[in-house]
Amino acid sequence: MMLLIPGPVQTDPRVKAAMAQDIAPWDNDTRPRYAAMRERVRAIAGGLAGTHVCLPLQGCGHFIVEAALRSFVPPGGKVLIPSNGNYGVRMTRLAREAGRVPVVIEIPEGQIVTAEAVAKALAADPAIGVVSVVHSETATALINPIEAIAAAVRAAGRRLIVDAVSGFGAIPFDLAAHPETDAIVFSSNKCLEAMPGIGFAVARIDRLEACAGNAGSWSFDLSDIYRHALTHGWGSIRFTPAIQALAAFEVALDIFETEGGQPARLARYTENARALWDGLVGLGLTPWLPRDRQGPIIVNMLQPRDPAWELQRFVDLLKRRGFLISNFSTTAVPTFRVAAIGRVFPEDMARAVAAIGETLAEMGVRKREAA
Repeated sequence: MMLLIPGPVQTDPRVKAAMAQDIAPWDNDTRPRYAAMRERVRAIAGGLAGTHVCLPLQGCGHFIVEAALRSFVPPGGKVLIPSNGNYGVRMTRLAREAGRVPVVIEIPEGQIVTAEAVAKALAADPAIGVVSVVHSETATALINPIEAIAAAVRAAGRRLIVDAVSGFGAIPFDLAAHPETDAIVFSSNKCLEAMPGIGFAVARIDRLEACAGNAGSWSFDLSDIYRHALTHGWGSIRFTPAIQALAAFEVALDIFETEGGQPARLARYTENARALWDGLVGLGLTPWLPRDRQGPIIVNMLQPRDPAWELQRFVDLLKRRGFLISNFSTTAVPTFRVAAIGRVFPEDMARAVAAIGETLAEMGVRKREAA
């Protein structure tokens, strides 16, 4: 079975094999490996030694996003959230339920967040201290122009949180070039092709120190994770970790570096997405995004209007052919999505397209365009 979902992703057999062991997290043989992993992740983010630190947190991507919002936005503080998809909506809820005040820029699905819109919102409300933005909006496959947005935040003298959960390791963002950025946050199980269970923030040390006491949650306090490392050493893990997932992550980092790092991974995913987009359009399906806005993480297709179409049946029949995709839509209009990330290659995309064509034929879906 090949997973073609945007996380957890298809993994290398070596990554899976690393999970099959019992590990003591605080053993002296484990500590140096864990400390080294933190430095490797900081380097991938472009973080500077002495300026940035890598802070792992047990849990999924939502956990690390909430931790960043709690840590860098004070209770009752305003955070600007440009929202152009489901993950912007989720970020808004995380901020509100953490006792922060989200100021939302509502942007139609399929349209990018612009630096101009961010600058205008910041100029209109001096009380907004932080902007939090989704880099890769996995609901729609859109990539927001984070460099331009960061420049607008810097020009306005505000702070930035980058939700890079679905794109980190493939879509570049260089922390060293962006002093306005408090943290970039992401998870282990997407473009780094490891197992789920760990969120990461690569954050500025000065901001962690300045924002100590903000979180209102011991579990979600990035400043406390930093203080723990200072007190107990960078090889120490605060609370019981998903240690088998960390062992798998170490192997995934080895594979990432051998492949050629971020540029090579982006190149492979871009070619995967191209093969998917072209192949699915060739089957008569209608893409959710035009080609010039199609990102490299997932490809979204509008669901056919044919009466024979039914999403769950399509997913089940495709699964019998060896490919598993999401069985739900993440857009306002009905779509289905196929991931281009994970340990998959263009030849896998070609096989997936062929299997999708066979599945549509078996279902009797002849009217495949959306309109």
